[in-house]
Amino acid sequence: MNFPAHLKYTQDHEWLRVEGNEAYVGITDYAQNELGEIVYVDVPTLGETLKKEEVFGTIEAVKTVSDLFMPASGEVLAVNPELENNPERVNEDPYGKGWIIKISLTNPEEVDTLLSAAQYEASI
Repeated sequence: MNFPAHLKYTQDHEWLRVEGNEAYVGITDYAQNELGEIVYVDVPTLGETLKKEEVFGTIEAVKTVSDLFMPASGEVLAVNPELENNPERVNEDPYGKGWIIKISLTNPEEVDTLLSAAQYEASI
């Protein structure tokens, strides 16, 4: 399993990559592996401001549907357009081309409450 050290992680298997006041969110390599073949990503919250741990969408695999949770409070600025026609990008490159949303952080201090790569790896 791959857990890049520059990312922050949640117990719900999302990752967060902070770039200034904005951040990218996706699911971890572990999560995509557990889900199996991803066939659909639904994010109906574009333009909404959500609190940490609120559901921002769902991810559908051949065998299940899972909720996606905000790792930190923020406004959903963008949904990865590539996932509409190629949801398998989440399986192929969960930390790169498989990002799911881009957010504007409304409470950046929450980032400090997330897990480091080592802490996340130990939790699974």
